[in-house]
Amino acid sequence: MKLVKMSIRRPVTVTMLMVTLVLFGAVAYQRLPINLLPDISYPTLSVRTEFVGAAPEEVENLVTRRIEESVSVVNKVIRISSRSRPGLSDVTVEFEWGVQMDFASLEVREKLDRLRLPQEVDSPVILRYDPSLEPIMRLGLTSAEIDLIALRTMAEERLKNRLETIDGVAAIEVSGGLEEEIHVSLNESQLASLGLTVSQVASRVAAENVNLTGGTLTDGEADYLVRTLNQYKTPGEIADIIIVRRGQALIRLSDFATVTRSFKDRTIITEVNGSENVELAVFKEADANTILVARRVHERLEEIRRDYGASSGIKLAVITDQSRFIEQSITEVLKTAIIGGILAVIILFVFLQRIGATVIIGMAIPICVIATFFFMYISGVSLNIMSLGGLALGVGMLVDNSIVVLESIDRYLRQGHSPPEAADEGASLVGKAVTASTMTTICVFLPIIFVTGVAGQLFTDQSLTVTYSLLVSLLVALTLIPMMSSGFRGGQSFGSGQQHSAPEGGENPAPEHGPRPGPRWIYYPVDAVVGILKAVFYWLPFALLTIVKWVGLIIGWIIKGLISPLLYLYGRLYGKVESSYERLLPWVLAHRLQTIGLALLMFVSAVAIFPRLGMELIPEMSQNEIQVGLKMPVGTPVERTRDALARMQRITMQEPEVKLVYISAGLSSMTGGGLKEEREDIGQMNIMLSGNLGREQEDELIERLREQFELIPGTSVKFGRPVLYTYKTPVELEIKGYNLATLDRISDEVAERMRTIEGLSDIKSSTEGGNPEIQIYFRRDRLASLGLGLSQMAGAVRGKVLGEVPTELHKLGRQVDIRVRVEEEDRDRLEDIRNLTVARVGGRPITLEAVADLKVEQGPSEIRRVDQERVAVVSAGLAGIDLGAAIERIDYALADIAVPPEISLSIGGQGLEMSRSMDSMIFAICLAVFLVYLVMASQFESLLHPLVILFTIPFGLIGVIWSLYVTSGVISVVALIGVVMLSGIVVNNAIVLVDYVNVLRRQGKSKHEALTEAGNARLKPILMTTATTVLGLLPMAIGLGEGSEVRAPMAVVVIGGLLVGTFMTLLLLPTVYSLFDWRD
Repeated sequence: MKLVKMSIRRPVTVTMLMVTLVLFGAVAYQRLPINLLPDISYPTLSVRTEFVGAAPEEVENLVTRRIEESVSVVNKVIRISSRSRPGLSDVTVEFEWGVQMDFASLEVREKLDRLRLPQEVDSPVILRYDPSLEPIMRLGLTSAEIDLIALRTMAEERLKNRLETIDGVAAIEVSGGLEEEIHVSLNESQLASLGLTVSQVASRVAAENVNLTGGTLTDGEADYLVRTLNQYKTPGEIADIIIVRRGQALIRLSDFATVTRSFKDRTIITEVNGSENVELAVFKEADANTILVARRVHERLEEIRRDYGASSGIKLAVITDQSRFIEQSITEVLKTAIIGGILAVIILFVFLQRIGATVIIGMAIPICVIATFFFMYISGVSLNIMSLGGLALGVGMLVDNSIVVLESIDRYLRQGHSPPEAADEGASLVGKAVTASTMTTICVFLPIIFVTGVAGQLFTDQSLTVTYSLLVSLLVALTLIPMMSSGFRGGQSFGSGQQHSAPEGGENPAPEHGPRPGPRWIYYPVDAVVGILKAVFYWLPFALLTIVKWVGLIIGWIIKGLISPLLYLYGRLYGKVESSYERLLPWVLAHRLQTIGLALLMFVSAVAIFPRLGMELIPEMSQNEIQVGLKMPVGTPVERTRDALARMQRITMQEPEVKLVYISAGLSSMTGGGLKEEREDIGQMNIMLSGNLGREQEDELIERLREQFELIPGTSVKFGRPVLYTYKTPVELEIKGYNLATLDRISDEVAERMRTIEGLSDIKSSTEGGNPEIQIYFRRDRLASLGLGLSQMAGAVRGKVLGEVPTELHKLGRQVDIRVRVEEEDRDRLEDIRNLTVARVGGRPITLEAVADLKVEQGPSEIRRVDQERVAVVSAGLAGIDLGAAIERIDYALADIAVPPEISLSIGGQGLEMSRSMDSMIFAICLAVFLVYLVMASQFESLLHPLVILFTIPFGLIGVIWSLYVTSGVISVVALIGVVMLSGIVVNNAIVLVDYVNVLRRQGKSKHEALTEAGNARLKPILMTTATTVLGLLPMAIGLGEGSEVRAPMAVVVIGGLLVGTFMTLLLLPTVYSLFDWRD
């Protein structure tokens, strides 16, 4: 090969290339952004619309339906779901994977701008679900000396600004505490006696709060700005304004109302370990390094603590810090890769038992890994557990090409060739084979772009990382390995760019140039520059290479002394393996049908246990954090929700594994849809655990807490872990229909049956718990007889109950809302609502009950729709079973349920997403096998030999199935990604073996002789490449450390498949080759 010859003739060029790759990789590593997972562009938009005071049915009819019809015509929409709740509409639009969400958002906004909604409905807001946009840190501000209003003010005015100036911080979101508000509380009876309405009072309050410019006045040589300054400065000024004049009397606001400094109605209450606090959520910029941003935030927090001092009583604590888990996960992956690399080098040394050869091949691992960082940087791949997992996954494969090349060179050396000749001939002989085997491994990652769902998003980074590392390993195998094996000899000295041959007769060549003209001192500066350049570009690389080589040799000698018992054991064991194989290979060639029958029997045994394997989407990742969602009866005040959460908090704090408990009443991200929901009857508790408990211990803790929480009356809890890649509940059963009563009845029956299924937990129906309503029906004939309008009356009720915010009080640069409404004692009971004065006719007050009928009813808590049809959703979590088993048990339990013809049942949630992902993964596997065949057919220029090699793939699945059965017992998208990789890896040894068989046959040997000789000759390199790959993957397969749940199944699948595939390559492949290739 020309590349091999060039690398032997030009060692300096090869050395400079490797130094450049390592240098660029090291620089790129420092600049790569660090995240937990790749950027997942989830193809989902949510349209949120507020309709304050409206019941779910009004929200559905007046808002949700119209929005659904409007966005349904947007391109590439595959599903529309919605939730209509009191005062709020959420419409979720799901697109095909791969859609540019920025353009999709613009198209949705264009449709919404053309939509006409009722005047009292707020403008729709488009929100996006993106796990990477979750806050990287949550801070808790507490104080024993400052009230919650001042604490909230401090967080918004001082701390928020100081934290937002940090490089990499996008925004700070403040919640909890008390938001200051000026309350103008009107006495209902006095208001009625004055003949005033809430709207009239609110208008007067707004009209008196004015600052206006009056232009410019020129007086002589001076210009004066004219300003009217009448904005409110204190609550007392508001109370002193004149509302109306009655005769000669001026009626001031204070005559029938009280003006107080208070706070807005509480909707969210947050606490940490039992102390109420104000939360500051830290959001990072999209391309910022999470770990670096978190470090800067910690540094700024130390500055803030020093500024306020310990005497102030203010505590600013870190509640959650995503960077810690990310840093631990990244460290674990790097540790796994390093250990895998060390094990690969050790097993390499055990096989080769030559320090020099081991050092030469061992250098391939750090060079390939570091150079990969450069290609990751230019392609925009971040450092995350998936991309680094790709490096850890491929670290054992990085030396495969170098092993094959070095073994071929070594064979030529043993035949008496000089080092340069052996390097050239040996590397060139296997050059095409290692190139083909590398291409087969790389091409299997191409189908991953066709994998739909979150799996395709997660594994793209990993695919790119493995591809880059393998391409660099191929370059190293075909350049650096031959160059170093040649001993830098090739008819030239190290550093010469060309060969200098002596003239015939042995005479020395005449110099090209004569003596230098002029004084010698003129050339001193030139000689100095040339000397410096020579030192930098010639002696320095040579010195570095020599140092690396000698350090490797010294380490090798030390390791050799330490593992000499292992070397002795290997010598005896490999000798027996080699002699056994020499006897076994002729036997299997003589008994081909028996061999194939035995292989088929092994395949049937694997197929038999396949149905016992469970199924899941992606393994849940333990993050030392447990989330508990709480749902109280609809209409529960936020204070009672907080009391229930506080009781749960006290129970949780008694567990020794718990480090910190954070609760938020009125706010939860566990209600479905991927968006946070604010409602007084819901809440959430985040439990931070001390140390790395592991999945099993966390599950045990969850079960203990669940048993105790179920004893708290009126509560419904749901356990989970922080969302990383999907917002959907594991199990969702969608019941479609129109009649709400029928949906309610069937969903209750379905929920009851699902509660009898072992392995399901937190079973809930979307129709549970109606929303208590005071329904007001105005009598139109009565209103007409009094000359009153219905909308006018409805506005009067709204103004007195909810109130109006006509203006603001400007206080030290802040705007504090001024709310005008009747006193609380005039509106806190049903009877008070009946007696509200809504109008005056002929000087006589008209109460609400005089013109309307009031009923207390229970309406639906929410109305859900999917694809513009009403649905009831019964959801459940998993407790000790996999998703596939859960769906099977649900199908069995609901097989005989009586369902009317207008009602349909279907699986949604993660079950639907798993079905879609599995279908696309099976397609990807088939496409990967086809691409492998194309590469091999091109290399062998044969249609038959690639088919022979492909026999190793289905038989490699024997190891896949058995390894999964022995370990996790579950098939997931992660495991199927491992199968895709395996289809490209398992054929590599077969390619090298078949290629050598064809070489021997072209040299004139018979088919039987070629198969026997090739098998014996390739036994050692095949076992070496398999052993290095398996041991390189072993630390990942063991699954220790943070984030291992997502990495381990891939490694287990590849190890199991590769071990069985290697066995089949050595014994079954020669048998199949001899059967299918009739030429001799």
